[in-house]
Amino acid sequence: MSGPVKIDWSKIDRPQPLAFQFPSRRSVVYGTKGIVSSSQPLATEAGLEILRKGGNAADAAVATSAALNVTEPSCCGAGGDGFCLFYDAQAKKVTALNGSGRAPAKLDLEYARKQGFTGRIPLKNLNSVTVPGAAAAWVDAVEHFGSGKLTIGDILAPAIRLAEEGVPVSELHSHAWQVSEDLIKNASPNGHEMLLNGKAPLPGQVIQMPTLAATFREIATHGKDGFYKGRVAQAIVDLIQSQGGVMELEDLARHRSTVIEPIKYTYANEITLHECPPNGQGITALIALGILESMQEQQLIPPLSEMEHNSPEYLHALIEALRLAFADSQWYVTDPDVEHIPIEQLLSKEYLGSRAKLFKAKRTNPKVIHGKPVNSSDTVYFTVTDQWGNACSFIQSNYTGFGTGAIPKGCGFTLQNRGNGFVLDEGHPNCLKPNKRPYHTIIPALVTRGDGDLFMTYGVMGGFMQPQGHLQVLLNMLRGFTAQSALDAPRFCISPGTPDISAAAGDVNSEVYLEEGIPESTVQRLQDMGHDAILVKGFKRSMLGRGQIIQKIPDPSGRIIWAAGSDPRADGHAAPQI
Repeated sequence: MSGPVKIDWSKIDRPQPLAFQFPSRRSVVYGTKGIVSSSQPLATEAGLEILRKGGNAADAAVATSAALNVTEPSCCGAGGDGFCLFYDAQAKKVTALNGSGRAPAKLDLEYARKQGFTGRIPLKNLNSVTVPGAAAAWVDAVEHFGSGKLTIGDILAPAIRLAEEGVPVSELHSHAWQVSEDLIKNASPNGHEMLLNGKAPLPGQVIQMPTLAATFREIATHGKDGFYKGRVAQAIVDLIQSQGGVMELEDLARHRSTVIEPIKYTYANEITLHECPPNGQGITALIALGILESMQEQQLIPPLSEMEHNSPEYLHALIEALRLAFADSQWYVTDPDVEHIPIEQLLSKEYLGSRAKLFKAKRTNPKVIHGKPVNSSDTVYFTVTDQWGNACSFIQSNYTGFGTGAIPKGCGFTLQNRGNGFVLDEGHPNCLKPNKRPYHTIIPALVTRGDGDLFMTYGVMGGFMQPQGHLQVLLNMLRGFTAQSALDAPRFCISPGTPDISAAAGDVNSEVYLEEGIPESTVQRLQDMGHDAILVKGFKRSMLGRGQIIQKIPDPSGRIIWAAGSDPRADGHAAPQI
């Protein structure tokens, strides 16, 4: 045993940006009040507007979230779900909010099989729509974590203004919209509500969304009842039932978010990574981090901080730890209100040590894989901090881009297809059941120091890439990368494609996609080690996710100094409050 893993804080608290490359040519954004870091500039400004009005990090996060529904509807919206982690600076406490929805009461395995579904509910079938949780998550986040100074109407005002006045469409988002143009046209009779003269908007074209503004006004006036009861709820049910779905008004009316303690893993006895508990997949990042720590302690690999960054040996260790972690999470992650999940056992030192022993330093080990981790960049992650030291790490998604692409009449948003996350196998923990939440990919993250003080709030969006991104970016930061260079650095993604969560143990899953910037010699070395390593370029880089970071930097004066980065793979930026 080599003893405990150690962290060199002298490199981390004052990182030197000139020591690292800036592929994006972006610099770290600093501020002493609040900062908003998101994937879209207008959404960032919506959050800043709320901070300037006296709102805190949670208030501003909800404003940013709603604005992203207008600026990036291919990724998120009121028809999707959301999760957040809130850091209370005064109490030094992290709390999680699960804003994902449940299956309809009449949707069970027997019904699914009668429809001819095998394996999973098809992505375009409206039985794949679970109750959308995003709207309740907005209201509940403000109620539980907000400043109390602003109403939900105040907080949704910037998004309402953007939807009514119109927004010019960003480059990357226009591409995503064009790819899904036919889906939107064909999924429901209401596709025109999210198209411009029947077409997906081009970069720089202004699109107005008056029916989405009307939905926001319902929530602003009536709170959760404005979405889960009345006109909007009826439109959702009418559309789903018109295409053979079984969702009813009561399914929407009974929906509730869950405020809960996060799950966590403490690395090197000095930093703690916090994740939302299942039904989200955040436990994947915790398991992988624990396996990597055990691999170092057992001298199966050198200390990660001493290995060359993104060298073949470094990448091999991370890839294998994540494959081990996914083998567990793809089996165990489900709704904990319905099935038992052995979280404590999965994160125990003994279990993680036993998993680490499966690592082979020279070759990939295919025998530990159950499922095939996948990715698609159909999510938005953003994070907000405020002048009081609070932080809100927030993520929301439709799933698979625009989700089903189906738009309830007069509502201006598409319905998600998260029910595709269920497995139609009665022996699987994540099997479809009525009123059950499915396996969920979207996960925010937050890291604290040993004394409970905030270290950083961050996330990497993009389907099954998310825990992979959480691990890679965190380890970049612990090497002394700046908040921006930690996001700039090339990443890898295990096996994009369609997941096979119910696959039997022993299935080979060696695909790993490496981003442009990683040398071809490294790709070749990984291939020699047994990995099906593939280099990706251009728009295909979207599979590597899009992240945001805000780091708290210690200052001798006692002032709060925020350092923020925003992923160059997205259209957005970080911006400070003045």
